[in-house]
Amino acid sequence: MSAKPVIVGGGPAGMSAAMELARHGVDSVLLDEASRVGGVVYRGPLRQGVVLDYLGERYRENMQALHREFEQYRNRVDIRLDTRIVGGGDGELFALTPDEQVEAIPYSQLLLAAGCHERSVPFPGWTLPGVIMLGGLQLQIKSGVVKPLGRTALVGTGPLLPLVACQLHRAGVEVAGVYEASAFGRLAKEAIALLNQPQLFLDGLSMVAYLKRHGVPLHYGWGVVEAHGDAELGEVTVAPYDAEWHADLTRSRRLQVQTLAVGYGFIPRTQLTQQMGLEHRYDDDGYLKPVNDDWQRSSRDNVHLAGDIGGLRGGDAAIVTGRIAAQSMLLQLGKLDQAQALSRRQACLDELASILRFRKGIDSFTRRGRGQLALPARDTVICRCEHATRQDIDTALEQGVNDLISLKMRTRVSMGDCQGKMCVGYCSDRLREHTGKRDVGWIRPRFPLDPLPFSAFSAIDAQQTEEI
Repeated sequence: MSAKPVIVGGGPAGMSAAMELARHGVDSVLLDEASRVGGVVYRGPLRQGVVLDYLGERYRENMQALHREFEQYRNRVDIRLDTRIVGGGDGELFALTPDEQVEAIPYSQLLLAAGCHERSVPFPGWTLPGVIMLGGLQLQIKSGVVKPLGRTALVGTGPLLPLVACQLHRAGVEVAGVYEASAFGRLAKEAIALLNQPQLFLDGLSMVAYLKRHGVPLHYGWGVVEAHGDAELGEVTVAPYDAEWHADLTRSRRLQVQTLAVGYGFIPRTQLTQQMGLEHRYDDDGYLKPVNDDWQRSSRDNVHLAGDIGGLRGGDAAIVTGRIAAQSMLLQLGKLDQAQALSRRQACLDELASILRFRKGIDSFTRRGRGQLALPARDTVICRCEHATRQDIDTALEQGVNDLISLKMRTRVSMGDCQGKMCVGYCSDRLREHTGKRDVGWIRPRFPLDPLPFSAFSAIDAQQTEEI
């Protein structure tokens, strides 16, 4: 077994945990699939000489401060970049190394901080070239500084919409409009909760003011209906939504755009935690997440969770939960006594409390309406890997299917290369709507989590031959 704690994910949670361990003299191994640490939020540009002025001064300062602090402890962290975890079990992970070899990585203590991925929302035309997920678009302009093609519209819900709209406008992109599915009145009701993070609240107001000052339309209570085009996107239909997000097609509008960015929130990346057999449950928002306690321990004491993998709470919460997970590991290693660990954890929990009150307000404002499930037409593709349509899912439900495993067997959803990352959100929502049950089961991903070349196993074969 490795004497060093292993951290999967080099975002704010993983970096925070590695730094906390290093402060107490504990070295760690940090694995990340990207070529730089920082995660999607704070990775920054992937090439030298790029200035990020259009992303905002506070963002740039926060990113640089995190990287400066991490540099102080870098010599105590074995950082393995461009390394993708493709499976794991009790005491061992399997990683695809930069030279495309599968390597077994033993662990005695493990922190999973793999973050989240975007929630896919199917609607007619969502597979057209030119339709992109909002987070992916932001990552493009953050890391590669690649602007979207032509006139761009943003649809969805949440604070990422106005943020990306401002960033795109500063970068010289023509923003046709921002369409927030939730009504403004719902946002106003959450003002007290949002004041728990006054700086973020003021940032939100300044973004709205920026859009208004530069003539970028911001529509509350409006959402996507359909994307149109032959070989690529040419137009998008938007319409007013009611409180449950049913579109009023009598008032719909068509916009001529070349890029449509769609952002309806995120889902924890639970492929590895599911494969490892950790305990999970469904959140109120309908996503699956692994269970953890106040020490960030999962259902296995030596496996911890931090950041959005354990629930969507944002970058600031990721830093705090990473610190708590490290304190738990330090307690287990005997580097902190019980009183020290409890005192440190309480300080973190106090800091986390105001973040979570703010997050609760955001979650209430962006609560998804049932009308979103009615967007796809009968022939709209839901599972892009296996080309399963809404009609396929409707037929399965009519035939009595009432859980995800049965739906998978009947329609082949989630049987493709992505193992359900794109379609399971919609499918589980439909099953809950159909059955009235909160828990409709889940599909444990198979090994490997990502496609691998056969040659990738040669290192393991050689290792086993030597052992024999």
